[in-house]
Amino acid sequence: MRHLLALTFGAALLAFTTPAARAQWKTETYSLRGGWNAIWLHGDATHITPAELFKNYPSVLEVWRWNPNPDQQQFTESPSEPDASSSEWTIWKRNDTNEQTLSALVGQSAYLVRCDGASTTTYSVPIAQRPRPPLATWLVSGANFLGFPADTSGPVFSSYFASFSVATTSPAKIYKYIGGDLNSSNPLLISASTEKLNRNTAYWFEVATVGDFTAPVQYEVPSQDGLAFGRSLSVITVGVQNRTSSALTLTLSPVNSEAAPAGQTAISGSVPLTRRVFDSATSTYTETLLSGDTTVSVPANGRLNLEFGIDRSRLGTSDTAQYASLLRIRDSGRFSDVYLPATAQRASAAGLWTGQVDVSSVQSQVAGSPGSTTSRSFPLRVNIHVDDAGKVRLLSQVFVGTLASTGNPVGVATRESSLLSTAKESALRLASSHFPLDLVSLGSGSFAVGSTVTHSFTVGFNQPTNPFVHTYHPDHDNRDARLNPTTAGVESYDITRELAFTFTAEPPDGSTVTGWGVTVYGGTYSETIRGIHKNPLVVGGTFTLRRVSEIATLTTQ
Repeated sequence: MRHLLALTFGAALLAFTTPAARAQWKTETYSLRGGWNAIWLHGDATHITPAELFKNYPSVLEVWRWNPNPDQQQFTESPSEPDASSSEWTIWKRNDTNEQTLSALVGQSAYLVRCDGASTTTYSVPIAQRPRPPLATWLVSGANFLGFPADTSGPVFSSYFASFSVATTSPAKIYKYIGGDLNSSNPLLISASTEKLNRNTAYWFEVATVGDFTAPVQYEVPSQDGLAFGRSLSVITVGVQNRTSSALTLTLSPVNSEAAPAGQTAISGSVPLTRRVFDSATSTYTETLLSGDTTVSVPANGRLNLEFGIDRSRLGTSDTAQYASLLRIRDSGRFSDVYLPATAQRASAAGLWTGQVDVSSVQSQVAGSPGSTTSRSFPLRVNIHVDDAGKVRLLSQVFVGTLASTGNPVGVATRESSLLSTAKESALRLASSHFPLDLVSLGSGSFAVGSTVTHSFTVGFNQPTNPFVHTYHPDHDNRDARLNPTTAGVESYDITRELAFTFTAEPPDGSTVTGWGVTVYGGTYSETIRGIHKNPLVVGGTFTLRRVSEIATLTTQ
């Protein structure tokens, strides 16, 4: 886990901005045979356990997920019987509780599936999933177990990999599973010149190479969340690279999401995507709502940037409504058929914000002291969460990561114990050391330009963060000469802090900040401290906040 006590605003946005927990859905149906099969999931199915997923398909006996060379010590050198002792494999076996470490099916991954019956027995198994942009990692050591976003017409391997020929040119070998028991002919060595690529199948590539090839036409998106507009983004760019020697036409088609599975967030409607095109003659953008099919051309061995916007006027009036859909992109060469996820919510300030107060004035208690301006400002870290109801909470520490609750959603929590223990390494922690431990202070007022939010709380005389308390000093350990506990006012004092954040329409220092009042909030800060001095101490300054997450629900248990 990263302890980001001094995380900069820019790093917070680039590395840890988290969309709200929502998704679009598409069901893929997999044709399986008795025995061993290999499938490729283009989408994520982590909303449900394998036991629940295959509950109505008892013929599915085992599922093995391939983890590409996780420790650089054990790896698959060639397609062979999967090894349960290797960390390359995570396993779920229906009838063996000791072999159920695979808790969910993640997207853009290869799986071995063993079914009951002979190889002549066939099954159709649907899996509802959240589509993800294409992703592949070719490892130089061992074999690669991968699938690809090919068109359903199934181009032959040699054509599909013409621009990445190392994957198919001798001595490279390609294998596929054909059902039945594992033996010398299963997986089967295939011919790249005649075998057609199946988009839902995973294949073994015995080739020593590295790369990120996914298709002759590759799509570069900001993240695996695809076109995630959230509450504030207005433009997202998708890079398209044509690796073929011919110009290609792309067909862009908005596609509605399926209904969310039981227990998942309901979808209020599709994302109203727009296509943005720059007009060099007028130096302006034209923005057209995507409806039906739209075509664009990509030059041979060239690239193109596609800019997409959103018409937020079509998102209704509810701050809690979740909008999700898909953007399907196909190319005229029939090489790729990609579904990019798109998500959005109505613009609001809901979510987690982090930032800094710069204290630049302190009212002196010394008679005749000139002014209150400090020689330099003093920084204070602040973390604020706003929920869908507009309630504002000031937090001493907060975590963003995979939660331990049902479905293991990504969430925002005030306690580390709320996180999934096996996913803490990827979680984000933000802490403000000048606040009491585990502070969750509900404020008064609105998180909005022109409004003021106030917080008031007490730092108890015996709290570790009270500046009067010193564990190893006998005059400040809150114990008398006989080591009996004392009360407030004997060795230490209760301290109250009253904070006020006033949001301004422009930065207080007169500077220009892009996104001020939308993606960046700030203004003037004041605080009154009682209990340290016989008179109240008043300090002031400015503050700036940037959004870390758009998740509006705060988990406090």
